Amino acid sequence: MHNFNIIRKSMNLAGKNLSIETGRMAKQANGSVFLQYGETSILVTATADKEPKEGTDFFPLTVDFIEKMYASGKIPGGFFKREARPSTDATLQARLIDRAIRPLFPDGFRNSVHIVITVLSYDEKCDTGGLSIFAASAALAISDIPFNGPIAGIKVAMIDDELVINPDLHDLANSRLDLDVAGSSSSIVMIEAGSEEINEEIMMEAVYKGHEAIKEMITFQEEFIAEAGKEKMEVKLDLVPEEIIARVEKDFGELISTDTKIFGKLERYEAFKNRKEEMFTRYLEEDGEEKFAEHKRSYDKAYEDLIKKLVRQAILIDHHRVDGRGLDDIRDITCEIDILPRVHGSSLFTRGETQALCALTLGTGRDEQVVDGLAEEYKKNYFLHYNFPPFSVGEAGFMRGPGRRELGHGALAERAIKPMMPSKDDFPYTIRLVSEILESNGSSSMATVCSATLALMAGGVPLKKPVAGIANGLIIESGNHVILTDIMGLEDHLGDMDFKVTGTRDGITAMQMDIKVEGITKDIMKIALEKAKTARLSIIDQITETIDKPREELSEFAPRLETIMIDPKRIGEVIGSGGKIIKGIIETTGADIEIEDDGRITLASPDKKSIEQARQIIMDIVSDPDPHKIYEGIVSRVENFGAFVKIMSGTKEGLVHISQLHHSHIRNVSDMVKLGDKVKVKFIGAENGKISLTMKNIEGNPTPPVISERPADGYQRSDRTDRLDRNDRQDRYNRDDRSRRPSRDRDYNRNQRDGNRKDND
Repeated sequence: MHNFNIIRKSMNLAGKNLSIETGRMAKQANGSVFLQYGETSILVTATADKEPKEGTDFFPLTVDFIEKMYASGKIPGGFFKREARPSTDATLQARLIDRAIRPLFPDGFRNSVHIVITVLSYDEKCDTGGLSIFAASAALAISDIPFNGPIAGIKVAMIDDELVINPDLHDLANSRLDLDVAGSSSSIVMIEAGSEEINEEIMMEAVYKGHEAIKEMITFQEEFIAEAGKEKMEVKLDLVPEEIIARVEKDFGELISTDTKIFGKLERYEAFKNRKEEMFTRYLEEDGEEKFAEHKRSYDKAYEDLIKKLVRQAILIDHHRVDGRGLDDIRDITCEIDILPRVHGSSLFTRGETQALCALTLGTGRDEQVVDGLAEEYKKNYFLHYNFPPFSVGEAGFMRGPGRRELGHGALAERAIKPMMPSKDDFPYTIRLVSEILESNGSSSMATVCSATLALMAGGVPLKKPVAGIANGLIIESGNHVILTDIMGLEDHLGDMDFKVTGTRDGITAMQMDIKVEGITKDIMKIALEKAKTARLSIIDQITETIDKPREELSEFAPRLETIMIDPKRIGEVIGSGGKIIKGIIETTGADIEIEDDGRITLASPDKKSIEQARQIIMDIVSDPDPHKIYEGIVSRVENFGAFVKIMSGTKEGLVHISQLHHSHIRNVSDMVKLGDKVKVKFIGAENGKISLTMKNIEGNPTPPVISERPADGYQRSDRTDRLDRNDRQDRYNRDDRSRRPSRDRDYNRNQRDGNRKDND
């Protein structure tokens, strides 16, 4: 029996028990915690290399979010029946956690760190994102890895106009807000949100309501750390010696400051590159090869830090941005539509040196994306893909599948537009948007939102309102701060905040904020939101100058779709035995037909007439004949007692009895109709599933034929109708006299026998 040294703590969080423990599982990791909330269980491990990674000028942090399908009682699909590459949702969760914890490691820390979050049990109610941020922080905080935590994460929703902390995920379907917040006890460090036109005041309230819950979680975490925490390892930080920083600034400070004022991105970077080569050449001559080789990395790092310092000082003190704009100025914008001739909708949005080409494709229900993860499998009929090729930043590189950055930017843009998308009932198409970033100098995800809005409206998708996005930044030092509107790439890289906000004229639809420093106050966030709103409204004005509303007609190359609803109990009638009926409709009309269990039927075809024909056939199948309606039908069978007629697109067959063919007496059915004749009929009843029809008194039907020739016996007949009427009267007379004839015959025969007998006598 193992003698585990288990340390366990519990607290109440939003009405559920949250417990965290260490000392029982994964003890060889630098730090590990096992967390349970409701019936969701998560294991988080934190490991680090003992030595820094040589030659690395960045912090090598890797966060993996692992979904084990057994956690929700599922077996993975595919041939091998085991978990393979992470799902998109798992990748986005890993990115969320990475963004929250990355700024909290010491500057110059170059040891590789690996955080693994494994979902071991999942109840489909608890949000794993916020729990994983909390558990990752705890695992790092109790480990010997240097970490400036703790932090925690929480989800906030707005249900029935009330803000709710950590709601059950099932309730999010009825929420106007889906907000993830991460923070320390004193500051917010990360925000990710999607919302249905929430105004800035409510968004601020939601963020700081979440922060209050985060403070309670951090207090609880600190108690756990006090019992389970290890002493931190001694690490060698990759910092530039002060004397080298001073030397580079003295020799090249003024020259670099001049280079920062070059407006064009590529021209400015070229100047920076040339200036660095000038520095290396000078110091090689002054130091000699051996000393220069020893300090080259430090010179390089000092040079980059000096660029950062000078750019930040220019903005903070002089309010001077590298491209000459004012603090609240938006770069020049150009909006274009109908760029690609055969695409269902296309646009090109250019803002400064950032350019997004967006293409819209409309498909049918068969094109929906199937999403399978820990939660119940579902389908998406709207999705947005974001591509960031190397040429967009003037680089040569390999074209691979989308990475975490591409998935994250695409998910943000998709989320931003989703609240304004039409419902599936109103617009039954599958909608795919693809954003191709052709140039990038900051905020390509926000350019994607604007370009997608243009493409949707140009393609005729009934978007409720246009959506635009903007990215704002922040420079903060020694209590002073400056908020920048529409940050470019350099300002994003050297700044302290990347704050992206999207929305309509009436409210926010998505928000994402990453903060690199502590000290972001409520007032700073309020100003940033106000500036984002002003910029957003300005961009929407420019979008609507190009196209003010969605086009009423779809592209001629887009498929035509129509949705009808039928009684689910009658789906079998439409499908038929072995699919015979539905296959026949598809073959006859050429339309593609999809039937769902709720009775929704989607018809698709590039030809409108095909859809109309298919719709009529289906509605005829599931409808009963109307006694007040005249139907056109085709005679399908002729019998002595009447004619069978197919009506309602041939889906129903009824009998027109001989007596219902005409108001006149008809002796032979074939005198009135023949196989294949088109006739008009009315429904007069049904019994045991057999339909009775009539042709009487309906204009346009055949009439009994007229006979005008002289008959062979030499008597002139006025017409055949008179003869038929006369024959009919004779038949009735014969039938009436039939009972009397036998008695007359008996009397006659008796008298005849009596007379013969007398003669014989």
